[in-house]
Amino acid sequence: MSGGPRRVRLYVTRFDPWSVTKAAFILSLTIAIVLVVAVTAVWFILDRTGVIESLSGTVTDVVGSTSGLDLITSLGFGQVIGSTLILASVEIVLVSTFAGLFTILYNLTVGITGGVEVVLSEDA
Repeated sequence: MSGGPRRVRLYVTRFDPWSVTKAAFILSLTIAIVLVVAVTAVWFILDRTGVIESLSGTVTDVVGSTSGLDLITSLGFGQVIGSTLILASVEIVLVSTFAGLFTILYNLTVGITGGVEVVLSEDA
């Protein structure tokens, strides 16, 4: 018997595009949920501490009240969450789509590159 742990070299030569797309969808959905929760928490913290009102007052002082720029309306909870949901939706679609496309590209180029080498070994 050998003195050390056994090691085996394997090459990943193909990924199933549908499996990778499903996994990427679940991961991007999780990231989108975290993004929405984080933006909600930050908005409530900024609103409760008065930062949004202070920032709106500063912008009004600098730009002037006749400019028509109302920062409190622009940074309202509905506007911010709506924008975050749109961004999260786009992120889900793009991550899932690109993961599937890059999987197909990997499968096409694995003949040239030889695949990804994985070394497995037993614990001693």
